[in-house]
Amino acid sequence: MPKVLISDKMSPLAAQIFRERGVEVDEITGKTPEELKAMIGEYDGLAIRSSTKVTKDILAAATNLKVIGRAGIGVDNVDIPAASAAGVVVMNTPFGNSITTAEHAIALMFALARQLPEANAQTQAGTWPKNGFMGVEVTGKTLGLIGAGNIGSIVADRALGLKMKVVAFDPFLSADRAVELGIEKVELDQLLARADFITLHTPLTDQTRNILSAENLAKTKKGVRIINCARGGLIDEAALKDLLDSGHIAGAALDVFVTEPAKEHPLFGTPNFVATPHLGASTNEAQVNVALQVAEQMADYLVSGGVTNALNMPSLSAEEAPRIRPYMQLAERLGSLIGQLSHDAVPRISIHTEGAAAELNPKPIVSAVLAGYLRVHSDTVNMVNAPFLAKERGIEVREVRTEREGDYHTLVRVSVKTEAGERSVAGTLFGNEAPRLIELFGIKVEADLAGHMLYVVNEDAPGFIGRIGTTLGEAGVNIGTFHLGRRAAGGEAVLLLSVDEPVTPDLIAKVRALPGVKTVMALKF
Repeated sequence: MPKVLISDKMSPLAAQIFRERGVEVDEITGKTPEELKAMIGEYDGLAIRSSTKVTKDILAAATNLKVIGRAGIGVDNVDIPAASAAGVVVMNTPFGNSITTAEHAIALMFALARQLPEANAQTQAGTWPKNGFMGVEVTGKTLGLIGAGNIGSIVADRALGLKMKVVAFDPFLSADRAVELGIEKVELDQLLARADFITLHTPLTDQTRNILSAENLAKTKKGVRIINCARGGLIDEAALKDLLDSGHIAGAALDVFVTEPAKEHPLFGTPNFVATPHLGASTNEAQVNVALQVAEQMADYLVSGGVTNALNMPSLSAEEAPRIRPYMQLAERLGSLIGQLSHDAVPRISIHTEGAAAELNPKPIVSAVLAGYLRVHSDTVNMVNAPFLAKERGIEVREVRTEREGDYHTLVRVSVKTEAGERSVAGTLFGNEAPRLIELFGIKVEADLAGHMLYVVNEDAPGFIGRIGTTLGEAGVNIGTFHLGRRAAGGEAVLLLSVDEPVTPDLIAKVRALPGVKTVMALKF
């Protein structure tokens, strides 16, 4: 039974779901990093919110860990490269608190437009400042979205309902999607020049860090109001204060900061500045939603192999997993075969799916091929870290899909570029489940790839089968399966034998000594 640790406070419904799905769960919160390191080794899964920091040291101690689930969107507290290198899936729940965060952005926009926090404070202080606050309407104003994904699109919908005009900067926003949302796609400089309000809804990456830099803030329309409920680090906070002080920016509201918790900050006390302590996801509904989602996603992965909202692995639904699993097994074995038969590092691997295989999600198949290929050199490789390791090694990965059927109703071909040219292996599924090799370096050969095997390339000549059978018999080696293929009569032939025990160097030497033998190798699957 898989075992999960919930290390941050979350809805008790999460633990209930784990148990209902057949996963053992411990709820132990508030542990120090050293305490977490001491206990993490016994768990298959780790469910967290924002408090737990999953560092490289924690991951090094997590010898059984398979999945980390973040109940929420941001994963700044997880070392994703280290998790990927360790073969640990990292998931988040990007949709559970989307409405809550979008509503908070709209609330802060109104707070800025009507100066609500300061008006509230002075009224409760007994000053009744009726003439001291002159706000602005949002109707007819232009809202600039930096990021029009899940949360940004909800903000756009709400803003359009308020009769605002909405422009958006998002490199991933298609023209069709912009039309569907009823917004205008623009470049960043256009947004900065036109927007009366700017809200940010983008993750913090190398590309988005300081997207509102001092230079870009200076390009904004005079009197703009800026709201950030996304991630700290998207705005140059020092430049923001300077432009608030100068009056160029009429107001700013931040729910997130570069350093959190932000108990002291130069912006605090600045007129027309509103701050909230990272409350974007803080509603009862959102907390329940993300807890339910993270438990369901992690249980799916640990119990049935489904992968949802993973940040370092292709997604694979629990319903899709049983159908694609035989293809992943075939792909892994083809990758392993070509990895074992390739003597040198390869600069390129191509994965070609044909027929029924081409209708499936290609990413898990590609990951399985890479895992099989790279596992020849390291036992720690799996589908999670294989794409990253391939990239580290400078291997170019190509995907090709052909929906029409060829000689087989479904086929997966793996090709590698070598000094001798392109070499490929191909396989299919028999009965939609049993992986079977059907081609090896251009030679037609049907073979199961399993257990210990002997690979032989020889000159096609009478008597060879008898000689190799005698050699193995004299060595006390029992043959399980026997598969032959050849290019042409009297030409090059391939023999794949499965045997009941590991192939020894002594046996390889004896087979290599037989007349006509060109190549002998031991294989293992």
